[in-house]
Order: sequence, then C-alpha cells, then structure tokens
Amino acid sequence: MKRFIALLKTWAQKLRNYISPVFLVLLAVSFTLWYISKLNYTYTTDFNIKVKVNGERLVVPCVVEGKGTTLFGYGFYASRRATIPLEELNYDIIEEPATPEEGMPTDTLAKEYKVRISPISMQDAISVRFSDLKIVSVGDFDDIPLSQK
Repeated sequence: MKRFIALLKTWAQKLRNYISPVFLVLLAVSFTLWYISKLNYTYTTDFNIKVKVNGERLVVPCVVEGKGTTLFGYGFYASRRATIPLEELNYDIIEEPATPEEGMPTDTLAKEYKVRISPISMQDAISVRFSDLKIVSVGDFDDIPLSQK
C-alpha cells in the first residue's frame, strides 16, 4: 500500500510539471457551469414513489418528465412520498385463494380479498400531488390486502 501511495505521489509530481493548477481549476469551473446550463432542459426518468393508501405502503414505479432542476431536487432532497385515500382511487375487489399452511387440507382454504387499484387512477392521484412533475406512466404495483372489518 505504501508503494502504491508513493507511486501516486510521483505521478502527481510529474503531472504537475505538465498541467497548470490554474487550468485544472478553470476546467472544473467550466464543467460546473456546463452542468448547470444542462439542468434547464426537460428530461424523462424513472422514479419510485412511495404511496400510502389507507395505511398500506406501496412503492409505485413511475416514469416522470420535468425540468432538470426539478428532477435533481426530487432525486436528492425532496421525499417522494404521498398519502392517498382509497376513496380517490378506482379499484376492484378481487378474491384469491389463501396460501395453504402445513398440515392444513387444501379443500378448506379460506379466501383472501384484495384491492386492485387502477393504474390510471393512481397516476392521476400522484399527478395531483406532484404538480411540478408530469407523470408519464405508472408501472405495476402490489395489490392491497382488504381489512376484515
């Protein structure tokens, strides 16, 4: 390891003889300014938005479109979370067979009821909550177990 560090130091000394430190500083400044100017454009990317529907947490994969500065802010600083009541969404109640447990006969299986939310209504509900982004599409997400109340 010491030999590697010594090799890096000698390489840096040789490089310093050929490249001016002022050049490196100006190169870093120009790259930063170029990157800032590119953030003004509109970009499309994938985001996973965490949604809470009636106490159940879902991760909804979305394709979003927006200005680079907005996407940068959502990517690093803002939390991508939304709370949506089930009444705002279009959904169907589906019936699935319960998974059998060990030693349990398969003919006495109870049914599980789940809520399958329409992706279009989920997209509309997310779009309202993230007004500065355009939600282009919503991917597949899990069904919500129906509470037995």
